Amino acid sequence: MTAIARLQLTAIDTPDPFALARFYSALTGLPVAEDSEDDWVELDAGGAATLAFQRAPQKRAPAWPEEGALHFHLDLEVGDLDIGEAAVLEAGATKPETQPGTTFRVFLDPDGNPFCLVLAGSDVVGGA
Repeated sequence: MTAIARLQLTAIDTPDPFALARFYSALTGLPVAEDSEDDWVELDAGGAATLAFQRAPQKRAPAWPEEGALHFHLDLEVGDLDIGEAAVLEAGATKPETQPGTTFRVFLDPDGNPFCLVLAGSDVVGGA
């Protein structure tokens, strides 16, 4: 299949771009780009698709797990769910009570956006 475009980045709206960038930097190991600005902060993925964080002062967290409340979420692969869970909680994530699967776990970033840790090699169906 011929590509129409190449994924450059995923931008996440947030009231505090640097704070959320530092959180995802801790999770992914990608550094915050040195040329970031107050309203736009990117992680440096060395030219690969990356994450960016855009200032949106009025942004509200989705009401997950309410039906239809989720706009999108990130799946981050880990080799061990228990070790990954401990690390993301230490980085500032929270774990909601609702956990709809066994090969992945749902967490909320500091802004309340859901993301999943997915066990390497598993197929996730019906995640966050």
